[in-house]
Amino acid sequence: MDGLMMDRQLLVSRLLWRAERVFPDREVITGAAAGDERFTYAQLGDRVRRLVTVLRDLGIGPGDRVLSLAWNSRRHLEAYFAVPCMGAVLHTGNHRLSPEQLAYTINHAGDRVVLVDPDLLGSLEAVRDRLHTVETVLVLGAVPTGCGWENVHPYDDLVEHAAPVRDLPEFPETTAAAVCYTSGTTGDPKGVLYSHRSTVLHALALCAAGSAAIDPDERVLLATPMSHVNAWGVPYAAALAGATLILPGTHPRPEDLLRLIRQHGASTAVAAVTVGTMMRRAWETAGGVHDLATLRRLWLGGSAPSPTEIEWWSRTAGVCVVNGWGMTETSPMAMFSSAAERPGELQDPAVLDVQARQGRPLPLVEIRIVDAEGAELPWDGETTGELEVMASWAASGYLERPDPDSHRDGWLRTGDVAVFHPDGTMQVKDRTKDLVKSGGEWISSVELENALLGHPEVEDAVVVAVPDPTWVERPVACVVAAGNVTGDDLRSHLAERFPRFWVPDTVLFVETIPRTSVGKLDKKRVRAELGITDDSAPVTS
Repeated sequence: MDGLMMDRQLLVSRLLWRAERVFPDREVITGAAAGDERFTYAQLGDRVRRLVTVLRDLGIGPGDRVLSLAWNSRRHLEAYFAVPCMGAVLHTGNHRLSPEQLAYTINHAGDRVVLVDPDLLGSLEAVRDRLHTVETVLVLGAVPTGCGWENVHPYDDLVEHAAPVRDLPEFPETTAAAVCYTSGTTGDPKGVLYSHRSTVLHALALCAAGSAAIDPDERVLLATPMSHVNAWGVPYAAALAGATLILPGTHPRPEDLLRLIRQHGASTAVAAVTVGTMMRRAWETAGGVHDLATLRRLWLGGSAPSPTEIEWWSRTAGVCVVNGWGMTETSPMAMFSSAAERPGELQDPAVLDVQARQGRPLPLVEIRIVDAEGAELPWDGETTGELEVMASWAASGYLERPDPDSHRDGWLRTGDVAVFHPDGTMQVKDRTKDLVKSGGEWISSVELENALLGHPEVEDAVVVAVPDPTWVERPVACVVAAGNVTGDDLRSHLAERFPRFWVPDTVLFVETIPRTSVGKLDKKRVRAELGITDDSAPVTS
C-alpha cells in the first residue's frame, strides 16, 4: 500500500522560492573596495528570474551546461540559482586549475555559455583556441577593451533589460543541477554530477541540529570558493534557512575577511584551513584590533585543522573551530563536528582531542570502515580501515568516465583511512595512497603533519614516503619554518609524541609547499620536486 502524500519533486527552485518569499528582506552582502553591496533575497530572486530569460534567449535549454568562472559574489549566486532552476547544469569552473586542466574540464562538460568575472577573463583567453563548445561569454562587469571573444556581452546590461520569468519549470528531481570537477591530482579531473534531489537534501542536512545548524539568525561569511563543490552547499542552505550571506568579493585578503566579520557581524565564517591560518596571522599582525565578538564558529575544511589551530581560536578569540569530512563526490559534506558548548572548554586536552575529530555522520549518511577484503571493522577507537560512504548526495559514478574501482557493493570508496570511536565520532588518519609503510608498520603522514604544525616555529609542513633500502619506505618531512628551528628540534618534538620509528630521519626546510587548486597539500608535486619515483634512491638531508 502506498502512502497518500504529495509527490512533490525536490528542486533548487523550492529553495529560491523560500528565500524570496519567506525571507524577502534578508540580505546577501558582497565585499568590495568601493563599498560593500547589499541585496535582499527578494531582489536576488528577481534577478535570478531575469537571468533565466537571458539564458533562454541565448539558446540555453534543459541539460545544457553553463560555466561560471567567478569569485564569491551576488552575481555568482544568481547563476547558482538561475541555471539549475531552468533545467540547465551549472559548471562551477576553477580558475586555479592549470590551463590544460581548465580547457579539459570545459570541453569535457561541453559548456556553451560562460559567465566570467572581468579579472578572470585572462584565464579563459589563455585557453580560447582549445575550446570546442563555448558560444557566448557574459562578463560579470565591464567588458575589457580589446576582448578577443567574438560573442561577448556585459552581463548586467542583459539581465537588467530582460523580463523576469514568473513560473520556473517542473521536471524530475533526479535532473542534473550542477557539475564540479575533482582537483585531478591523480590524472584528469573527474566530473561529479549533482542532482536537484541531492542538492536539496544536502542543504536540509546542513540546517539540521548536530550538523552546521544554519538557521535564520545566522550571518554566514562564505570564504570557501563558490568555484568548488557548490561552496560546500552553504549558498543553498543559507537560502533554505533564510540566513544572511556575506560574500568576500574579488581577490579577498585575510584582513578583508576580518573586516567583513567585524563590520557585518558574522556569526559563522566558512573557509579552508589554509585561509583560517592566514586570518589568524593577519589578526596577530594587526595586534588584535579586529573585533570578532560576534563570531561564534569558524568552520574550517579542505583538510583537518590542527589541534593547535583549534586551541588558538578558542583561547585568543573565544571562537569554536568546527570541521567535518567530505569530498567532491559527497556534495561535499558527509560528517560534521558540533561546536563545543563553551569554547573555553577547548583548553582541556581531552575535549580538544574530540573537537579535532571530523565529527559524526550527517543525517541520512551511512558510513563504515572496512579492511582490504571489504569486511566491516568495529568502531572501537583503535581499528583503522578504509572509509566508505552511502548517502542520497554521494556520487554513483563520474560524468562520461566509468570507474569500476570507485564503488564496492554500492558503497563509495573514499581512499581515506579512518578510525571510528564508540561515541560515533570519526578521525581521518590518512589517504591510503599517502600512508607510509616502514618495516611492515603503517605511519600516518597526517598525524605527523599535525604535530609539526603544533610547533610554534613551523608555518607549514608536509610528510611523504620515500624509498628506503632497509625499511622499504621512510617518512620525510618538508617544513616551512616560522622562526629559528632545526631539524633536530623538530625530530625531538615528534619523538615526544610518537613511536621512535615514526620520526622522520630527514627534515627538509623549504620556502613553500605546493597545494592543489582547492588548497590541499599536493603530495604528488612534493614527491616530484623531491625526485621520488618507484625506483628512487633514498632522500638524504
